[in-house]
Amino acid sequence: MIRTANAPVSYGVFELSIPGLVPLPDGDQLAAWVAEAGYEGIDLGPVGLFGDRDTLPELLGRHGLALAGGWVDLPFAAADDEFDASFAGLAPVLDLFAAAAAAAPAGTFAPKPTIADSGAAERKARPGGAPELELDDERWARFAARVQRVADETRAAGLEPTFHHHACTYVETPREIDRLLADTDIDLTFDTGHLLIGGGDPVADFARWAGRINHVHLKDADRSVLAAAEGSDDPMRDVWQRRMFVALGEGDLDVDRIVDEIVDSGYDGWLVVEQDVILQDAADVDRARTDQVANRERLRRWFA
Repeated sequence: MIRTANAPVSYGVFELSIPGLVPLPDGDQLAAWVAEAGYEGIDLGPVGLFGDRDTLPELLGRHGLALAGGWVDLPFAAADDEFDASFAGLAPVLDLFAAAAAAAPAGTFAPKPTIADSGAAERKARPGGAPELELDDERWARFAARVQRVADETRAAGLEPTFHHHACTYVETPREIDRLLADTDIDLTFDTGHLLIGGGDPVADFARWAGRINHVHLKDADRSVLAAAEGSDDPMRDVWQRRMFVALGEGDLDVDRIVDEIVDSGYDGWLVVEQDVILQDAADVDRARTDQVANRERLRRWFA
């Protein structure tokens, strides 16, 4: 069975948001919009958006939503002191997921802590990645060992982790994803939009990684924005502000083919629709809400 969810990032609530331009929705408002758009679940968003371990389950229940997952990034390639400080903050975040899982109705998929790399300046300057940006063998071995450590810690908390390949991080391209899957036992959040940015083929790559995919982010992307952002002072922010991520069917993703592939594969889990947007005026808020309704309607062929 596949259940559909959405995420705060689709409504402008994430680390690149600019709250001074337009007020961001709070957790209660966001959950209401996601439920009204027809989704069954929601991602965690910034820690605290939906409350603490005591209030999170109540908010989700009030809106008839389950927690699908949520972004948890750590600086896997950083110096030991920076990584260790970040790792020390993992347990309270996992506690939020555990509280939501314990309160979820029977038959609901448990949320998956969605582990990711925090990236680095050299990667943020080159969205899309490049062979010369890959970690050397020594740094990669440390990176993979740290990912495994986080995966083990997550399982010790009674949760199953998933790793999110992502633009502007050290796991971005298909080659880097292959390397991660070979050197750790963590399974993959397959993100169609970020795979397009990293030079992958969503349909072909889903088929070859299907046995290691335990979470899906369905996202469309306009790859022409990558070229338009070249030479920018802040390429990572620029590609988001230029709206690289578009409504399903408006970018380079063959939506019908990839969803058919996902369904036919027997995938069983959450399918989280995401459309990262940076809200820059009030009209963007309305467009975000309209787009997420349209994205859900686009999927009615497969998920009534």
